[in-house]
Amino acid sequence: MTRARRFDGVDWSLLGVIVALLCIGVLTIYSVTANGQGSKFPIFAKQGVWIGVGALAFVVVASMDYHKLARFSYILYGLGLLLLLVVMLSGKTSRGAQRWISLGPVAIQPSEFVKMPLLLMLSSYYASQTRSGWLYRVIVPGLLALPGFFLILKQPDLGSSLSFIAIYIILLLAVGVKPKAFGLVLLTALMIFPFAWGELWGSLHDYQKERILSFVDPAYDTGGKGYQGLQSRIAIGSGELMGKGLHGGTQTQFKFLPEGHTDFIFAVFAEEWGFLGAIVLVLLFFTLFLLGLDIASKAKDMLGALLAVGVVGMMAFNVVVNIGMTVGLAPIVGIPLPLLSYGGSATIMTMAALGLLLSVKRRRMTLVQ
Repeated sequence: MTRARRFDGVDWSLLGVIVALLCIGVLTIYSVTANGQGSKFPIFAKQGVWIGVGALAFVVVASMDYHKLARFSYILYGLGLLLLLVVMLSGKTSRGAQRWISLGPVAIQPSEFVKMPLLLMLSSYYASQTRSGWLYRVIVPGLLALPGFFLILKQPDLGSSLSFIAIYIILLLAVGVKPKAFGLVLLTALMIFPFAWGELWGSLHDYQKERILSFVDPAYDTGGKGYQGLQSRIAIGSGELMGKGLHGGTQTQFKFLPEGHTDFIFAVFAEEWGFLGAIVLVLLFFTLFLLGLDIASKAKDMLGALLAVGVVGMMAFNVVVNIGMTVGLAPIVGIPLPLLSYGGSATIMTMAALGLLLSVKRRRMTLVQ
């Protein structure tokens, strides 16, 4: 196989957008963490290492046939559930949440890595044969997703548990659901909501409850749990049209905004590059999603189409919720901004998912040629 032949199925536009977003992320992390950090290995350099590992995961997954991955999806999901059980029994605790497994000098977050097996499993389930009827189209896949959802919610990790629900709903809508069945879903949800909400609210920590209350009432506890959301909105507003430039954001450089390199990286970017920069960033994500949907529309089979739609939907959900919570349109639930926020597990998982997207396209190109 010639070198040109090996790269025939590569989507260079997709790769270009991914690289652009990764570079923006590293630059923003560098801007908000470089000053005053005495570590010999700064945070932006650590993110570079995670991106390197993620790039390896991207290449490995993109080079594999997604059909082979789908065959092992139930096993991979089962292994993911075992990791979540390990987290629950002996996981590392930080800031009131037990979400990590320590592996020497690093810690992994299994809730991030279980998302892709869930996507593979549900896509394989729907694509294996025609799933008709209320039981096989709605109930069974929902029951498959429930164990992971509850194990993650118990950590507690509200953001990742919501991502689980999002993946299920996205694939359910992708395969289609009859209006009568959809209406029955809504009716059932409304009936059990009072009981489910009581259980969900009771499982949340006090700080998570206060974050939700501060979203409902922006004036609630602005000096406490509402402080982060308030400072995020101030940072975005202070960027105005053109922004204050690299290292120029007062809210972020003087550390008024906590977690600027993780969940609130959009606020940092918006303060430094303004409204126009934020629009460019949103357009980059929009372009990435359009390219992904194009791959889905041209996939060779239903499995490939569902996987591509699932990857796009999962990333779009994270982007919408993350930006929504930084601008005050959604409660703060701890969802990172894909490809930008600092974090090893999330970066590697996102890159692997994008590799899956490219695998769908490469498989189609191979068959066409």
